[in-house]
Amino acid sequence: MTDTTGSSPEHAPEADQPEEKPEAVGAAPEPEGGKRTTLRESTILVATALLLYYLMLTFVARPYLIPSESMEPTLHGCHGCVGDRIMVDKVTYRFSKPEPGDVVVFQGPPSWNVGYKSIRSDNTAIRWVQNTLSFIGFVPPDENDLVKRVIAVGGQTVQCRNDTGLTVDGKTLDEPYLNPATLMVDPIVYPCLGPEFGPVTVPDGRLWVMGDNRTHSSDSRAHCANSPADVQNRLLCTGDDPNLGTVPVANVIGKTRFIAWPPSRWGPVKAINPQQGP
Repeated sequence: MTDTTGSSPEHAPEADQPEEKPEAVGAAPEPEGGKRTTLRESTILVATALLLYYLMLTFVARPYLIPSESMEPTLHGCHGCVGDRIMVDKVTYRFSKPEPGDVVVFQGPPSWNVGYKSIRSDNTAIRWVQNTLSFIGFVPPDENDLVKRVIAVGGQTVQCRNDTGLTVDGKTLDEPYLNPATLMVDPIVYPCLGPEFGPVTVPDGRLWVMGDNRTHSSDSRAHCANSPADVQNRLLCTGDDPNLGTVPVANVIGKTRFIAWPPSRWGPVKAINPQQGP
């Protein structure tokens, strides 16, 4: 009789060998170079987003930091750099021209740049950071970009007298954006909010601009041509060159649309035409 209880190892059942685990259903090994592909796709997405953002800032809209108090209370200036960040529409004026009451951002003409000093650091690294932050509206631009309200456009004549107030083509303006508490003087009592000036006939293709905080605004009145004889009588802007106090329409960067920062100040910036009256 043959004894089967002492079978040799070579005849041991296959169950004694390591069991092969079945592959998970639907699982597939990561293709070679998959990580490199993911990194490349991510890089392309980031580069595309940055390009689109750059194109938007260049051609559509751009944030700006208000660097002064000249437009208060409409826009708050940078006091310790806690000022309004505004969004400037760069498309509208490609199809139309600035109108009275528009709040515009513009590059100061050469005669307005006298005494302007760069606000950038001499340190290359810091200057690069400042320029980058400026591009997204967290630091003022390194140029004499200003924000004012359009009061008169090409062909109109602007002047101010204490007995008539600020007028354009002889019509007294209605300016609800002027705030006596901000001005620290009552516009009804002192309608010129400074020396009397004009008349100035605005040349075609140019603008007469003024700040809403008129007692603290270096605007068209501060840059116009003056007759020495009239200056002695505290009458400004009676010189022969109307270009000095006006801004070329070509210098206008865009129209201020709304306040983007801080959140407590979110809201549109209204264009109020002072020539239309109540």
